[in-house]
Amino acid sequence: MFQPPFSALDNVVADIRDHGYALLAPADLQRMTGCSRLELDALLPSWNDLPADEHLRDGGRYRYRRHASYRVQAGVLEDVPHRAHWQSLDYNALHGGMSRWFEPISDETRLQRAWSRILTSLGDVCDQVRGPETWSVEAHQFRIDTGEGIGRPTPEGAHRDGVDFVAVFLLARHRIKGGETRVFEADGPTGLRFTLEEPWSLMLMDDPRVIHESTPIQPLEEGETGHRDTLVITYRAGGFQDEV
Repeated sequence: MFQPPFSALDNVVADIRDHGYALLAPADLQRMTGCSRLELDALLPSWNDLPADEHLRDGGRYRYRRHASYRVQAGVLEDVPHRAHWQSLDYNALHGGMSRWFEPISDETRLQRAWSRILTSLGDVCDQVRGPETWSVEAHQFRIDTGEGIGRPTPEGAHRDGVDFVAVFLLARHRIKGGETRVFEADGPTGLRFTLEEPWSLMLMDDPRVIHESTPIQPLEEGETGHRDTLVITYRAGGFQDEV
């Protein structure tokens, strides 16, 4: 597997500006958020309680998720009443143009210090790259499993999300193979491929500048079920997509 080219924490903003993305190793994520590994890991059990995604248009039953929305400005996190997730068909040809209601992220998760620190710390990085904004934020807990033999982290294929920044945290790889991450220039020939393996590895992308995807996963051994857990958080200036 290709190893991720992690950035030093002090270079994250410059790397996003120069390349359109940056990757952080778990130790540097702890430094960025000011959270211990124990605080971060306290969030992980909630991935065992994700309901099935009922909106998959490919007919699959391999994705489980919860969703929450916020606004972040100058380090202040504001809850947004539970709302549908909506993307334009321009960005998601498979699931765009439809209001997708997912079960909310639990209060137990939302009230943990590590959760709010992740959201505000990423908002601070976005401010440094793009300038201060009121960010409309969506957080998605995902589990992709191999119960049907194959699971697709990005069934829509290589894509942009229609936001300003996308953060993807790898939280678990359990008895799977595949799940390679691929990042391409949106307007150029350069691409990168790697596999996130260690829990709390982070990929942060400037969404207008890059296209990304993750390859399908399969069970490590025939007849068993494995899974891949991620946390995806998006930041968008000017409101949520369906507000514009």
